[in-house]
Amino acid sequence: ILATVTGVGLVADVFNESNLSQLPGDMAIGHVRYSTAGSSMLNNVQPFVASYKFGSVGVAHNGNFVNYLALRAELEEDGAIFKTSSDTEVVLHLIARSKKKLFLLRILEACEKLQGAYSMVFSTQDKLVAVRDPYGFRPLVMGKRKNGAIVFASETCALDLIEAKYEREVLPGEILVVDKDQGVQSFSLVPKPEPKSCIFEHIYFAQPNSVVFGRSVYESRCAFGEILATVAPVDCDVVIAVPDSGVVSALGYAKKAGVPFQQGLIRSHYVGRTFIEPSQKIRDFGVKLKLSPVRAVLEGKRVVVVDDSIVRGTTSSKIVRLLKEAGAKEVHMRIASPPIIASCYYGVDTPNSEELISNRMNVEEIRKFIGSDSLAFLPLDSLNKLLGSDSTKYCYACFSGKYPVQPKDKVKKDDGLSGNMGT
Repeated sequence: ILATVTGVGLVADVFNESNLSQLPGDMAIGHVRYSTAGSSMLNNVQPFVASYKFGSVGVAHNGNFVNYLALRAELEEDGAIFKTSSDTEVVLHLIARSKKKLFLLRILEACEKLQGAYSMVFSTQDKLVAVRDPYGFRPLVMGKRKNGAIVFASETCALDLIEAKYEREVLPGEILVVDKDQGVQSFSLVPKPEPKSCIFEHIYFAQPNSVVFGRSVYESRCAFGEILATVAPVDCDVVIAVPDSGVVSALGYAKKAGVPFQQGLIRSHYVGRTFIEPSQKIRDFGVKLKLSPVRAVLEGKRVVVVDDSIVRGTTSSKIVRLLKEAGAKEVHMRIASPPIIASCYYGVDTPNSEELISNRMNVEEIRKFIGSDSLAFLPLDSLNKLLGSDSTKYCYACFSGKYPVQPKDKVKKDDGLSGNMGT
């Protein structure tokens, strides 16, 4: 039986010397997540471990199955009992019910029934398996430590922490099986459509020091800022960022505009990301706790403030008010992404489309709502031009409403468990 330790809270709060000592062995999978619209109960915390007739299996999943409700209803109709509200649990049921004898074939059969975004890792008593959906929506990379140990992670920066060398991406539609006898073996899912990797990883989610989908996140964000300075210039005295995800784009804007970049907003690192907090009341209070203006930078100045995106608009309006209360003469918002007009069903917790301000208002209406002196978004055609020949390999559903895989359940994800994983 596979040993497990799970808990709610930061990794440092969950793990200690005592429970780590209860995890012997030379193989492991792990998962960290952020709170979304689904349940945040302890029994929804991954990795999930289950026992069936061929032994124990553990799974950790980053993404979202768009046909989860249909699959769950079908399994429940057939007698399955679910212990969580997570879409990930469906995978364990599909594997357990497969008639195939080989574990790899069980995974292949399960993946044939899954639709949507999934980067997953599995562990058994003697195998480690990584699988990425055919569209490659969510990132998954492979690395190797000096002792030969194979490592999988959502981002390359996780490999740096454990001194593992980045080897390559797990390809869209690829299954990698690792065991002591065979080493690393590669298999493919079919069919294999053109990849549609999530562009929001480069805009917001990934760490700047990561390489995601073969591109440097830092270089992408710097280029977003440079484009904004070119297509939406404005007379200003200082460029600031909404930390932390707006910092690199702000540096790019300042460099291109020839205007100094300064820290006009200081972020408290004890507060999480506000757009994924479970209620508006908590999000509003979170903005005040999270960001503090620096009057010495702002007072009497024409300020360009660069943020990664505008979702509901409530955070942006509070930021503009904070800056003006701190003495800013003018506040010009520059957004390092196109307007978000549609929900994401592939593992990013954007709200329902009715809550998205860009789905309800044009740019001028949004500017008035947030109270800024000017507002500009990164043009989608400029983003495509920057990506060049790779532009068709990205998913822009949140900007266009055109979904590579239609969200059949027509509901926001139910799991509360999108996040990053490592093995």
